[in-house]
Amino acid sequence: MKPLADPAVRLLAARYLRTHRKAWTAVFAAVAVTSALLGALALALGSTALGHARVERYAAAPVVVAGDQEVRWTTQPWGGEPTTETAGLTERVRVPGEAVEVLRTVPGVRAAVPDHTFVVREARAGEASAREVTAGEAGARDAVVPEVVVRDEGKGAVSGAGRTFPGRSWEAARLAPYGLVAGRAPQRAGEAVMGSGAGIRVGGSVAGFRIVGVADGPAALYVTAAEARQRAGHLGAVDAVGVLAEPGVPVDTLHARVRAALDRAGLKDTASGQPLRALTGDGRGGAEHLAAAPARGELLQLLAAVSGTVVLIAVLVLASLVAQALQQRAAERDLLLAVGATPRQVRSAAGREVTRVAGLAALLGAVTAVPVFLALWSALRTRTGVVPEGLELPVPPWLFAAAPALVALVVVAVTRLVVLFATRRPGRPGKGRARRVSGILLLLAGVASAGTASLQGGEAAAAAAGAATVTLVSGCALLGPWIARAAMKVLEPTFRRFGGAPGRLTAAGASAHSRRLGAALVPVVLVTAFALVQLSAGTTMERAATAQARAATTADLTFSGTTAESVRKLPGVEAATDVLRSTVVLARTEAGSPRFDRLPVLGVDAEGLAGTLDPGVVSGDLAGLAGRGTVAVGATMADSLDVRAGSTVELRLGDGVPKRLRVVAVYERSLALGEFLLSKAELAPHMSDPYPARVLAAASDRSPAAGPVVPEQVTPPGAELNGIVSAAIVAAIGGLTLLSVLSTLTLIGAGRRGELRLLGQVGASAGQLRRMLGLEAGFLTATGLLIGVVVAALPLTAFAWSLTGGLPYLPPAQLALIAGSVAVTVVAGVFLPRPGRRARS
Repeated sequence: MKPLADPAVRLLAARYLRTHRKAWTAVFAAVAVTSALLGALALALGSTALGHARVERYAAAPVVVAGDQEVRWTTQPWGGEPTTETAGLTERVRVPGEAVEVLRTVPGVRAAVPDHTFVVREARAGEASAREVTAGEAGARDAVVPEVVVRDEGKGAVSGAGRTFPGRSWEAARLAPYGLVAGRAPQRAGEAVMGSGAGIRVGGSVAGFRIVGVADGPAALYVTAAEARQRAGHLGAVDAVGVLAEPGVPVDTLHARVRAALDRAGLKDTASGQPLRALTGDGRGGAEHLAAAPARGELLQLLAAVSGTVVLIAVLVLASLVAQALQQRAAERDLLLAVGATPRQVRSAAGREVTRVAGLAALLGAVTAVPVFLALWSALRTRTGVVPEGLELPVPPWLFAAAPALVALVVVAVTRLVVLFATRRPGRPGKGRARRVSGILLLLAGVASAGTASLQGGEAAAAAAGAATVTLVSGCALLGPWIARAAMKVLEPTFRRFGGAPGRLTAAGASAHSRRLGAALVPVVLVTAFALVQLSAGTTMERAATAQARAATTADLTFSGTTAESVRKLPGVEAATDVLRSTVVLARTEAGSPRFDRLPVLGVDAEGLAGTLDPGVVSGDLAGLAGRGTVAVGATMADSLDVRAGSTVELRLGDGVPKRLRVVAVYERSLALGEFLLSKAELAPHMSDPYPARVLAAASDRSPAAGPVVPEQVTPPGAELNGIVSAAIVAAIGGLTLLSVLSTLTLIGAGRRGELRLLGQVGASAGQLRRMLGLEAGFLTATGLLIGVVVAALPLTAFAWSLTGGLPYLPPAQLALIAGSVAVTVVAGVFLPRPGRRARS
């Protein structure tokens, strides 16, 4: 017989698409949602990749000379070429003062304006800079202390001082430029111009300054150049230099001349000794918004990691759905092959069919991706403090078209690729040795990865736990039919004994169609394991960190807007320590490749820790932090770096200065206090604003009436931003996986209508069929949840034990939400085809 010609294949593809359109509805929905989610992520990645710090204070300066706000480390991986890793710095890297005179001599430079920035702290309205402090039951009454605000009775904390303003010299205001709208410029010490954004008029006063003028622009305090230098506190250095050009000098020409002059002078920054940078365009914003570049890098890494997870889940979901839709037509495929069609023609017809469905769905998803992305970006921008001040995330018009379109093409290509595997002749139930061996190997790899996670710490443990989850779920996907048959063998006696005729039908159907049951089981396991891992990892760490913070903070009172030196003068105060917050950069190798970790750290007064802060020392003595050149290390980090008391560790402080520090103590409460504790004297010189975040104090009268103190706890860089993005993505992926459960079960139900109709014709009532399907739904829900819990428990337990020394934790409400969502989705998927009515037809 003559093989079918290509026109006949096209005709068959079109006819089959109309005939099986209800079966393809599930695939259409999954492809559309996948394309929308991946398209939104692609837009977010593109916007973040194009992100930059906003140019505000230096908008009128075509070139800005600043320190290098990045630290670099070059090493050679195993058997590879040298690799350089970079990390952004959050503390100011300053410019030597002689750079100003060098720049003023450059041809084409109209002015080189030094910029000194500092922070002005204003007392609360109606309060003087020296006020009475009530320490309640702590015994400090009627004491006069500068920069301290009255304690909030019953809460055990002294509230913060009033507003803070950035301070600069009035000369630097021309770099924006900001001009006077009222009054005059400051001429002597104690006089200042206030930015109109503060709403303060000429004649007012702020933090001891008399306001003599008001300028346009945001709230900021401008003083004389001499006072700005004194207030900044770093004589001989400036924060940056704004270069103004002569009329008619192009930016490129000015930049080249400035760069050449800096190179000839051999000027380096005052921190790590790197060459000075000459910034133009959007790059100038990095000199004013220091946190923008590191936050952009962290957001980019987060989105890339999440995108990888979504792609993996999408491939599993689409492969399962498309394969199930095509395998349900195995009899039709066999008939085509019997009448002369070649396997290539069968695959071609199926490919055309799938491409049409996936193409339309991907197009719909690409369009939907735009509002999904805009909703996420709007949520980030409206939450104050989530996106660092000054970080611009642009979305040019071409990105709206390019990113979703590229994702749509990739999704269509993936679904088309699935056809190559789904159109092969299936083996007999129970066969498939290669699939079974692959599944077992993946399960073994997942168990091994979970074991590795239990021996690691920090991000290494999280990465190993994530890999374990992926491999275990993939192994369950390959072993789905065998898992379903094994589970049914366990439950079959119960179904047959207590389920009556519906129970016997359920057991018989499961035994005959284990492949179908396995396909239905896989998405249930996937959504359960994914939800448990994603939610439990965060809650486990948060719970452990909170418990450590409560145990570590032994202070009776907390103060802000003051210093420990002032607090110690209060009657009844036995000890006090400043708490400074900054970051350090740790350089290390991972599998031979260089890696930078930017970690939050605290700076404390060693002599004031008694009764205020207890890190839980396991070896060494915190008294050693009294001098410079020392550090205390968290136990997890100490194990990772293989250091102990007496060892040395190399860190790059917040401004990039490398330091070799001697370890004086190892402590256990690192989840709350960070991996490193430094002395205030060591940390403060490398901070842009070395003012204490707050002061912890121990009082002589530790009356319970003093109330609780807010625990001291570090916040990892970008934690709130990561939390919001992760929550949104977890919700989206959870919705996708639940949709895959619903789609798979609906697709299976649509494919077994003939089977249900036949059962009705041989005597099964509609009620019996509904009870049979109810038992199947219960079996899928219980088995899927159980296997999902086991799959998630292995990596979660290893992760939690490694980082917290305990078991994973998930609030009961969230656990109930996962179980309830899975149960409702499974029941809906099983009963949506309305089998009872069709059985009677």
